[in-house]
Amino acid sequence: MNEVIEAPSKAIAATPALAANSPMGMMLAAVQQGATLEQVEKMMDLQERWEKAEAKKAYDAAFANFKAEAVTIIKGRAVTDGPLKGKSYAELHDVVNAVTPALSKHGLSSSWKLTKDDKDWMEVTCYLRHVGGHEESVSMGGPPDTGGAKNAIQARASTKTYLERYTLKAITGLSEQGDDDDGRPPKAPKLITQVQLLRLQAVLSQCSPGAQKKFAAVWPDASQIPCDRVDAEIAALEGAAAKHKERMAAQAQE
Repeated sequence: MNEVIEAPSKAIAATPALAANSPMGMMLAAVQQGATLEQVEKMMDLQERWEKAEAKKAYDAAFANFKAEAVTIIKGRAVTDGPLKGKSYAELHDVVNAVTPALSKHGLSSSWKLTKDDKDWMEVTCYLRHVGGHEESVSMGGPPDTGGAKNAIQARASTKTYLERYTLKAITGLSEQGDDDDGRPPKAPKLITQVQLLRLQAVLSQCSPGAQKKFAAVWPDASQIPCDRVDAEIAALEGAAAKHKERMAAQAQE
């Protein structure tokens, strides 16, 4: 007598249900109905664009919630000598310690990358990412800080730290309490704004190395450019950037 032995049934892990009105759900339905490869590729492209849009919406919501935290950046470093004695400013760790808890709370994180490391010019890019996948960035550049008898490594480290501090404040849209540009006296001439400085740095990064070096020689610290000189400097840099672009295009065609 033959005995029929039934194989034990295996548990099948449940798969998340796809929303019928989502691009992936519609693509699956189309495949089941015999869609062509071209149609499937178009649907995959639609799915990718849909996911990016959803990630951007999630980022915007998280950033709005972060801003609602009303983060306060405390100036923890006092100036002990020089014309700014008695003033104070926030160091990089002051800014990081202030923003990180609120960023993490809403699924956001920041990081930096040295995106340009030439002898006479450095550029730092600050990235702000959300767990949903969307990312935004702000870049800022400047020459090595050779003031105060610094050696070559110290000069580059000083500029890198400065750029990290300001790009993090820029990407998060925050400023120090009573922000006075690192303790600059109130009666000093009005200088370039942060927005203008970011625009100037963006244009400068498109110029030739020679033009960048020449600019750095005239303005070792771009944050000290008087406000009434900003438009003229940016216009001059835009002209230099356009010429550099034309030269590069001509070389590419040779």
